[in-house]
Amino acid sequence: MRYNYRYRLNPSDTHRETLDRHRNLYRQVYNHFLHRLNRIDGTTKYGEINQLPSLKTWWTELSDLYSRTLQNVVERLYDNLSRLKDAKDAGRKVGRLKWKALPEYRSFTYRQSGFELKNTSGRPVLRLSKIGEIPLRLHRDIPEGANLKQVTVKKEPTGEWFAIFGIETPDDPPEKPETLTDVVGIDVGICKYAHDTEGTAVGSLDLSAERDRLERAQRDLSRKEHGSANWEKQRMVVARRYADLKRKRRDFLHKLSNYYAREYDLVAVEDLNTKGLIELPGNSRNRAGAAWGTFLRMLEYKCEREGTHFVAVNPRGTTKECAVCGVETDKPLWVREHSCPSCGFEADRDANAAWTVLGRALDQIGTGCPESTPAETALPVDTPVSAKRVVETGSPAV
Repeated sequence: MRYNYRYRLNPSDTHRETLDRHRNLYRQVYNHFLHRLNRIDGTTKYGEINQLPSLKTWWTELSDLYSRTLQNVVERLYDNLSRLKDAKDAGRKVGRLKWKALPEYRSFTYRQSGFELKNTSGRPVLRLSKIGEIPLRLHRDIPEGANLKQVTVKKEPTGEWFAIFGIETPDDPPEKPETLTDVVGIDVGICKYAHDTEGTAVGSLDLSAERDRLERAQRDLSRKEHGSANWEKQRMVVARRYADLKRKRRDFLHKLSNYYAREYDLVAVEDLNTKGLIELPGNSRNRAGAAWGTFLRMLEYKCEREGTHFVAVNPRGTTKECAVCGVETDKPLWVREHSCPSCGFEADRDANAAWTVLGRALDQIGTGCPESTPAETALPVDTPVSAKRVVETGSPAV
């Protein structure tokens, strides 16, 4: 299996200058071949890679760069072009590849060679060809027997440098169970981030304080003269505020997705068009901040890692459909309770949607519907639930 492990680098001032200079050179090479791509017909990835030796004869600074990483810059350009073509073939409206400014080109990659993770004088260091040995914070061990396939060196807007190791372990992912003992359906939302068929509700993460600090920093930045020393100083403050918000959100999503992937044999979710939901009028900020797409991607790869079935079903009508009899009932958004006029089943609106999602998932994989009856949740309407707490079936009101 393949994983990415991310570690913080602690470069010296000399190493920072070298890293920034190399990053800028890689950016210029990217823009050079993008210019050739737009001006010359019939260029190919491998044909352009073969141009690099002759390019070094007059662009002498390129001799300071590791040759394999230099080739990766050309590969990166044509990979971006391929993804753009795939999006166009899928019917989406796309533009053209753009020239990269320095703040927009923040990483470069060593593949197969040119890097080594070492232990020097009792501390871990990352040796990069043409750059040197850079200390790093090895906050978690790399799995025993894993092979390091590549290293991506990245500079964040905060000025911090990170190394992302692409590793490959010899173990295959666990086989997914044929007999499903523990299954769960999940309905995601805004007031309650996740409501599942076990009767558990997890409230959305409260990031209002972080958003307020970010907005204040952005207002202060707008009052500075663009490009001045004070503007650059305040820009770093904005970047740190945004990084704090992003880290807290991703930590919450990692923990939640990890719980579901490890505890169940099958996890059923809605196959949401998150981009389309964000573009809908009204409440788009909260929908964007919920990061449903990120949560579903995390959940999918972690289910693969743990040997758990991951099933994404059509989300159309999951809120309207009764989980017991299948009759659809229109409910406006402010009605938080499901009451079926056909069979009389009553439950929390999100709990009913979660059971509907699970039923569709079991039908989709051919297992059939769950034998147990959906339980009515004990979540009162308009009750705020902390992200650190859960409410189970039969629990008293929070």
